[in-house]
Amino acid sequence: MKHFDFKFLVIFFLSFSMYSQTLDTLVDLGGHKMHFKIMKGEGTPILFESGAGSDGSVWDNILERIHKVTGTTLITYDRSGFGKSEVNPNLTKDSDFGILNGIKELETGLSKLGYTNEIILVPHSYGGFYTTLYASRHPDKVKYVVHIDANLVDHYTDDVLKMMTAEQAPPKTPETLGIYYLVKTYPQVVNLMRTIDFPSNISVIDITSPINTGYPDWYWALVKKAHKDFVAAELNRVELIAEGSGHNIHDDNPSLVINAIIKAYAQTLDTNQQNGLLQKALDNAIELAIEAKVNNRSEHDLNELGYSFLRNEELNKALEVFKLNTILFPESFNTYDSYGEALMISNQNAEAIKMYEKSIEMNPANENGKKMLLQLKQE
Repeated sequence: MKHFDFKFLVIFFLSFSMYSQTLDTLVDLGGHKMHFKIMKGEGTPILFESGAGSDGSVWDNILERIHKVTGTTLITYDRSGFGKSEVNPNLTKDSDFGILNGIKELETGLSKLGYTNEIILVPHSYGGFYTTLYASRHPDKVKYVVHIDANLVDHYTDDVLKMMTAEQAPPKTPETLGIYYLVKTYPQVVNLMRTIDFPSNISVIDITSPINTGYPDWYWALVKKAHKDFVAAELNRVELIAEGSGHNIHDDNPSLVINAIIKAYAQTLDTNQQNGLLQKALDNAIELAIEAKVNNRSEHDLNELGYSFLRNEELNKALEVFKLNTILFPESFNTYDSYGEALMISNQNAEAIKMYEKSIEMNPANENGKKMLLQLKQE
């Protein structure tokens, strides 16, 4: 029997994507145009907000996978002065180009495209401000938010604001208008955001990076505290730490971001629809895990997905994911440890004991596994 190169087949399969009907368009906002790219589908649309200095193309590497599982509409766009979007020629002062103008332009563009009802928001970095402002203006329409290391105003203290005010904007040229106005208006944006509360009724998955990418320690401590406080403020907010990822988590750990977005989308469906989506989500997780393994990444992504199900008391889903992880990564003691934990929570103690014994056999230094195994055998 002829033996094929498994790695080649996996890469070929994963690179063969199902190209969806995509609308790439410029929307006239009344004398200037905003660029949108829309992957059309059915269900609650998902709008992606890019970070400072970026346009909508930063999301291109994850859109097809999300669309394949959810089948819903995905929307990216370029803010004024970035990518293919123009600035409003009728505005004359630098201060006119702040976030309030930006959000009104977005609302106009979405309205002209027919997207004025329910929506899911996925912001990265500076896009967190846009999402907070949009959600505050449409609290009944925003159904879920997935933060990707997104800005929270609480870490912008008065001292930070003074430092920002002193920051020099780049030269004002036709090519740099977007970043020029962003730097010029950043302090006024922060002052506005201080007056805006994130609606308590909107559920949030808050994904953050644990890696300080060059900030002073005192500022990094403010950032971490802001996210901890944000999640702790409401029961419908969940924290996910993207271990090993820098600020651009959607690039460093795309499978974590994709699965979190799929999970958020699932919350907009009824029970039958959720059950139908689950199998697609698990198939997708398998493909992502295989892709990760081919690229020498760890089983961390699937483990995070399993624990996110556990945190939300979706035990059956968690068990399926943890079991899958032991199959895909049988050489990892941690996959058996995690599966054992889920089995113990579900009162399947006999199976949990087997998983912990396997984990300890593979890693005799697994002290947590030994502790849990002892506890199980004493019950």
